[in-house]
Amino acid sequence: MTWIDGPLLGFDTETTGVDVHTDRIVSAALVRRDGAGPGQRRTVIRTWLLDPGIEIPAAASAIHGITTERARAEGEPAALALEEMATAIAAASRVGVPVVAYNAAFDLEILAAELRRHALPTVADRLGRDVAPVIDPLVLDRAEDRYRRGKRRLGDLCGVYGVSQAGDLHSADVDVVATLDVLAAIVARYPGLDAVGLDRLHAYQVIAHRAWAEGFNAWRVSQGFEGPGAELAWPSRLPAGPVNLRAPADVAEPLNAAAPSAAPATAATPAPQREL
Repeated sequence: MTWIDGPLLGFDTETTGVDVHTDRIVSAALVRRDGAGPGQRRTVIRTWLLDPGIEIPAAASAIHGITTERARAEGEPAALALEEMATAIAAASRVGVPVVAYNAAFDLEILAAELRRHALPTVADRLGRDVAPVIDPLVLDRAEDRYRRGKRRLGDLCGVYGVSQAGDLHSADVDVVATLDVLAAIVARYPGLDAVGLDRLHAYQVIAHRAWAEGFNAWRVSQGFEGPGAELAWPSRLPAGPVNLRAPADVAEPLNAAAPSAAPATAATPAPQREL
């Protein structure tokens, strides 16, 4: 058995927008999965609907289906839900259970911002360290199949890896289950990923994300785009100043021996947008 056999703790949020500093969480899900095969697999799902305390923009409601009226009528106080999420994630991380999230930096960062907003300790505060290990199928897919053209949203990866969705995406619990299934499919396609220790896998993703972000940002500059571009740090932002990230010597290369799916693209594809 390897880490893909579990336990794994999947996490996803649906939000009022894509700014981790100003937007709010309106729903979230944690999915704990144990067991390797379908007959042995045990999945426990915990969901939250929050009253974010602000208006939910119509554009966001159109994506995830949660309106301001519904959140106010049915949502629980944000501080209570956030405390429950942070407690569960910290408890899992404390004993080495990996947190699995698609575009993990967004979900972990907005959760941290929300906890600070409500004067609650962040998950990192509770642990006394950064949240780790974290596994992000988006980062792994970019690292292991660098030159595949096309978008890399969760729905796109479900198609690439042959994952059947149990419902409509943009519902937090459906998204988490799909994320866990995509992760399993990535591991099946690239033998050896699951043999890598979780600490090493986490370090690999830190470096792999930084390499992708630097390349993407360089492409943005070459195309005349303005703005900050992609964050270099993963899964949480690092303090300002020089960064010296170290990882195993082979971390610059994919952790498997599989060949790229296509020749290198001549230009980077646009950055995947956060799916609310």
